[in-house]
Amino acid sequence: LHMGKTMREDLTVVAKYINKLYPPEFNVFSIYAELYHNYFASQAKKNAESHLEDKDIYLLLSWVHNFYPNDMRKDHDLAVELDKVKLGSLLPSSLSKELENKYLDSEEVTVKNSLSRCLDKEIQRWKEDKEPEKLNGHFQSELLGIFVIQSIYSSQQRAENISKAVGEELSRRLLKELPAFLRSYRDAFEDFREKSKKHRYYKPILIANINNCWNFR
Repeated sequence: LHMGKTMREDLTVVAKYINKLYPPEFNVFSIYAELYHNYFASQAKKNAESHLEDKDIYLLLSWVHNFYPNDMRKDHDLAVELDKVKLGSLLPSSLSKELENKYLDSEEVTVKNSLSRCLDKEIQRWKEDKEPEKLNGHFQSELLGIFVIQSIYSSQQRAENISKAVGEELSRRLLKELPAFLRSYRDAFEDFREKSKKHRYYKPILIANINNCWNFR
């Protein structure tokens, strides 16, 4: 963040004031921009090659694909001059791809585990002597119906904030996880339906799960 702010502020000064003090053939803005970019890229590469936590990988990818090309290089005061320089990406494509795969693998596992825990909690609630919650006057499981959908949706949104391509790849992966989850949900519900007919709230639980199906569709 400090490097990005410094680079943008300094290059703005160069573009507005320093550039016009030199003949055009000196390419003063280009020299400044290339030096700043090369330093920024070297620091990004150094970070990318070190051990990074998942949140750090996400932040670095956000800089490579989103903040740097969109917020900085399309800045109102800099865009025209920067378009002439052709600086390239902050990371080599191979290293960027490696980080993307690490992020996607981690996010896929996180969502999968989250859905599994959610289903386990829901199955446990079926076993309790409690009536299901009502949402807008109808029996429904807020935990299952809403939490699962939000988990998948928010994960997709985070990925799309990195780049459209990363978002599309995560969506493709999650489209495999959702049917697997729904099969597990169906099997667990069928087991409850067959074995728990004497449950005090058997009928409301059935209704709640039928209502969940509409949300999942």
